[in-house]
Amino acid sequence: MTVGLVVKRNKPEAEALAQRLEALLAARGVPVARAQESPVDLVVVLGGDGTFLHAAHMWGERGVPLVGVNLGGMGMLTAFAPDEMEDAVLRALDGALPIERRMRLRVAMRAGDRTSAYVAVNDAVVSQGAIARMLDLETLLDGVRVALYKADGLIVATPTGSTAYTLAAGGPVLTPDLRAMVLTPICPHALTHRTAVVPAESVLLIRVVGEHEHVFLTVDGQRGQQLPPGAEVEVRAHERPLLCLRNPARPFFETLRTKLKWGFRET
Repeated sequence: MTVGLVVKRNKPEAEALAQRLEALLAARGVPVARAQESPVDLVVVLGGDGTFLHAAHMWGERGVPLVGVNLGGMGMLTAFAPDEMEDAVLRALDGALPIERRMRLRVAMRAGDRTSAYVAVNDAVVSQGAIARMLDLETLLDGVRVALYKADGLIVATPTGSTAYTLAAGGPVLTPDLRAMVLTPICPHALTHRTAVVPAESVLLIRVVGEHEHVFLTVDGQRGQQLPPGAEVEVRAHERPLLCLRNPARPFFETLRTKLKWGFRET
């Protein structure tokens, strides 16, 4: 078995942990690789949620399970604390950690003969760029019109992404084991425009209506592009989930309480 290692850049703490882990695995005869091209059986991520998403984009298509060690601020995706690293990795190698199969999204942009494709773990966002101006976004679900949103943008999130951008925009929290898509308008100019949760088997189509400049598609807050005139964005469930190793000592709602003060009430 070979372990892949993804380390947050320019963070001495992450590099120190990486060296400690490499020594531990070397003592047990387990090869470690930091190159994406290397075939691996397990990926250990040392960093925050951004580093974890980067690793998911690198390795997710190969069906390799990821275990995250949190060195960031929020840490909704990185399930283990630094002092839990060695035990978590050894248990992962023994197959003793539960696997969560987290839904991902296939995101396709089409404009005339131009096409682009992305994979999202958290979300796909269509929004205005630097100019503060609302968009008109026609949205269809399986070919049937949902709404013509007049808003700053639109978020399509996975259950994993329900605790990210869409939560800040007023969306609901979904447990990560669900299969569904969350459609959340950003600052809609209508009291009746609210979040909708739709089946994972659906196909969402978003069209930018009218003449708008500087409209962007952003995927997981890391990748994307400016949308040309007449562009449409199609979002559907990816056929292959992301495999994440779960911390059995830290259930989902405990993570919400710890990280987001879920249910917290001052006395």
